[in-house]
Amino acid sequence: MRTGDVTVAESVTDLAFAALEDRPGMPLPRRSTARARRWRDRAEHLLRHDAGGCWVAEDEGHVVGVTMALRRESLWGLSSYGVLPRLQGAGIGKALLEVAVAYGAGCLRGFICSSHDPRAARRYRSAGFTLYPAMLLTGQVDRSLLPVSEGVREGSAGDLDLCNSVDRQVRGAAHGPDFEVLLNRSTLLVCDQLTGSGYCFVETDGSPHVLAATNRRVASRLLWEALARADPASPISFGDVTAEQEWAVDIALAAGLTVRNEGYVCLRHMRPPTPYLPSAHFL
Repeated sequence: MRTGDVTVAESVTDLAFAALEDRPGMPLPRRSTARARRWRDRAEHLLRHDAGGCWVAEDEGHVVGVTMALRRESLWGLSSYGVLPRLQGAGIGKALLEVAVAYGAGCLRGFICSSHDPRAARRYRSAGFTLYPAMLLTGQVDRSLLPVSEGVREGSAGDLDLCNSVDRQVRGAAHGPDFEVLLNRSTLLVCDQLTGSGYCFVETDGSPHVLAATNRRVASRLLWEALARADPASPISFGDVTAEQEWAVDIALAAGLTVRNEGYVCLRHMRPPTPYLPSAHFL
């Protein structure tokens, strides 16, 4: 993959994911302009740091498939993966996944946040990943149900060493350069006390983007504070929540959100990190 491929690669993945939600008589759900820009920014970031994990497949000179993988210390992760709907099932996705997984040679652990596409799940399982059914929490936060969350403050670039330290304890590897992107587009919340530490990046709508903590009490404080920042008139959502994160499910339900099954968290040589809420793209 090269920088000049980024725009068409975004379009390919957009069409691939939209096709999963295709319903007769309904328009395909496409990315907003803002989300498409964020996808391109993330792709350019990965090309700078993980060029060896970013690949495209071409057919007659046109990009028809994309995969982007990253390596962070001893952890490999799949950030994006898609093939144009008309060419799915032709072996392109299998070839792309093979080169992406090869980029993780020598890594102790593997991490993928998968859609509900059964073909993708089959490929991940064939590649040696354990599939953990995941949940999606959505809805409007009922502010009358929010408790006071103590010990949580807004963070800055000066807190990233703490964030990386928490990551190493919880998931076995730091996010490293990915925090630069997250810090530019999200609000960082930090809780650092004698009894434990943690952080949470929060989207502008109040959705937690990635959360890690050394214990559930700290994680709960961070999640409650994230939900408190949500616009009560607008829905929020966060997914890739496994049964190991019941503390997060309980908080979301207590805040008025609803839960449904959505995709898988796919892991190799590791258990679901906890307490932890992953980023679908930075894992």
